[in-house]
Amino acid sequence: MNDNHLFDLAAAAGLSRDWTSAKGEAMQVSPDTLRTILEALELPCGSDEQCRDSRARLAQLMAGDALPPLLTGLVDQPLHLPAMPHLAGRNYRIEFEHGGQFDGRFGDDAANLLLPPFGQPGYHRLLVEEEATVLAIAPPRCYGVADAMQAAKVSGVLGAPDDPRLWGLGVQLYSLRRPGDGGLADYGALARLAKCAAERGAGALAISPVHAMFSADVHRFSPYGPSSRLFLNALHIDPASVLGLQALEAAVDALGPEARATMARLEQQDLVDWPQAGGLRLRLLRRLYEQFIGNGKLDEFDDFRAHGGTALRDHARFEALHAARLARGEDGYWLTWPQGLRDPAGAEVDAFAREHADEIRFHEFLQWQAARGLGAAQKAACQAGMPIGLISDLAVGADNGGSQAWSRQREIIRGLSVGAPPDIMNVHGQAWGLGAFSPHAMRAGGFAAYLEMLRASFAHAGGVRIDHVLGLTRLWLVPNGASPQDGAYLTYPLQDLLRLIALESWRHKAIVIGEDLGTVPEGFDRTLADAGLLGIRVLMFQRQGERFLNPVEWPRTAIATTTTHDLPTMAGWWAGHDVALRGGLGLLEPGKSEADARAERGRELRSLWDALCGTGSAQGEMPPFTAEAAPVDAAIDFMSAAPAPLAMLPIEDALGLTEQPNLPGTVDEHPNWRRRLPQPVEQVLDGEAVSRRLHILERTRGHRKNPG
Repeated sequence: MNDNHLFDLAAAAGLSRDWTSAKGEAMQVSPDTLRTILEALELPCGSDEQCRDSRARLAQLMAGDALPPLLTGLVDQPLHLPAMPHLAGRNYRIEFEHGGQFDGRFGDDAANLLLPPFGQPGYHRLLVEEEATVLAIAPPRCYGVADAMQAAKVSGVLGAPDDPRLWGLGVQLYSLRRPGDGGLADYGALARLAKCAAERGAGALAISPVHAMFSADVHRFSPYGPSSRLFLNALHIDPASVLGLQALEAAVDALGPEARATMARLEQQDLVDWPQAGGLRLRLLRRLYEQFIGNGKLDEFDDFRAHGGTALRDHARFEALHAARLARGEDGYWLTWPQGLRDPAGAEVDAFAREHADEIRFHEFLQWQAARGLGAAQKAACQAGMPIGLISDLAVGADNGGSQAWSRQREIIRGLSVGAPPDIMNVHGQAWGLGAFSPHAMRAGGFAAYLEMLRASFAHAGGVRIDHVLGLTRLWLVPNGASPQDGAYLTYPLQDLLRLIALESWRHKAIVIGEDLGTVPEGFDRTLADAGLLGIRVLMFQRQGERFLNPVEWPRTAIATTTTHDLPTMAGWWAGHDVALRGGLGLLEPGKSEADARAERGRELRSLWDALCGTGSAQGEMPPFTAEAAPVDAAIDFMSAAPAPLAMLPIEDALGLTEQPNLPGTVDEHPNWRRRLPQPVEQVLDGEAVSRRLHILERTRGHRKNPG
């Protein structure tokens, strides 16, 4: 076989044969890896003939034989259509989303088919005789912080904003505490924290992902490895919000005396016991569901089910199927299920649904309650004065064995995992077990699967953080079972995705943040900025050589923060706690000892101290390298002075905590996604140190809130 045919097919499919390592080294993908990924993309390449046939299929997909289901464009700009000879000289009609129409005629040059500029964004329709397509016409940029502030000013929430900058807090939802929570945070606690943060001047509250998990397997609790990004985590429902506190107390009593004792014990623990707390939460919710159904007041629930349509039905069916198979000791991974159960619309799944109708309705009920709870938290944030409110987190993918992969098989690639090549922080690379959209299937489906996911993330938030935003232009895909370094980059339709994000951002009045840390292609940050997606700049990485950048040198097109969930806290970083952790687990760079890493950290901290003193954020002698002595206040003051429109302070740094929420490269070696905050939500911001740190942010970025 001639590998040149393979390489030509890979290039046509958007697979990059060459890539650059974090150290700047030129790397090349092996032919075997290219073959595996192309096969997963349903492009057979086992022979020269197969390569040619697959290449021809791709060319046909991209050819202009028919209008694609959706085209994107920008408002006030002509829309260039792909070259489609059959449209040349033909009449067309545009039906505008909000009424009205426009009739026109294409020119005779098939290579230069133009539609006139659209004055209004929206989803319009283009009709050419029997053909039709959707025209997604987007604003030039996403809804921004300044837009949110202006809206808040008009509504009377903000006073006149002389300084167009806000600040907010970042929290891991599972970490929140409140009395009576049974050891597991809920949307009610989130609403209370949002109110408390708003009262102290916060304009936003960023939260960890709340995507739907596996209710029958609560051992799988990483918020970045969800079952579906279309629905919500039912484990965070506040049971008291379903039918009231009295009904909850009765449900707890019905579970027996050991249930209340278990809840009390779990509530006191420093780490979330997901299996115990999650299992108990689900048992309570089932009791409350049974009581709710018995009451017969189902109108609002029935409306929710009708609005959820096939997507909600399929998710609930998957949850019930998954639970039934695990209960019988069978494999929960849907790709190993009997063939008839792998098809969400198949006869066997329909038969199962008829036999388990109440179980499926229970999972629909859970989604209804989760949506009510998260929506109430966003409402509480806004009513308390936040111009933005909640910022949700959109994970880069969903578990290959989950609900979304099962129900969206045409759009999500099988046999590959989203990951990352080796870099300084993750020397072995990463493969996350998450499925990715096929860019070819996305286009063929009119981006419907992508849009439903976007809308789910925007639904109950004033902002969305897109994890691994590099995935808008390329994703590192690793064949199942292969080493993370044996992957390849697959290209995605960046401009189409940016336009859809901008359009949905304005429709939902929500800002967009793109997690752009790590190695990104040259010019990518500029592209994001032009589209109004805010990047992220982390204090410990804002350096030029060994010199820490003065805050005034930070960009205006990214949020500023002290750290992230994957990085050490300020106190932990100052004390070198992460160095000890990574050293003990063999996660340091190859050839670097723990002593080397500590020496390097010492140089970094001295450079940071010089920068803090240079701006007046700190003064005097450099404190010792201990968590207790860490200059957290000075770091917050330094970061807050950046021109970033939004400064986000993780609550771990507000509290001066040492431990980070997640240590990349570990599973059981570190208590990832389990640490709980030391105080309940209504007290956690009251401490002297926390109050002092929030006052720093309010002093530099605060806006007087009008009562009401």
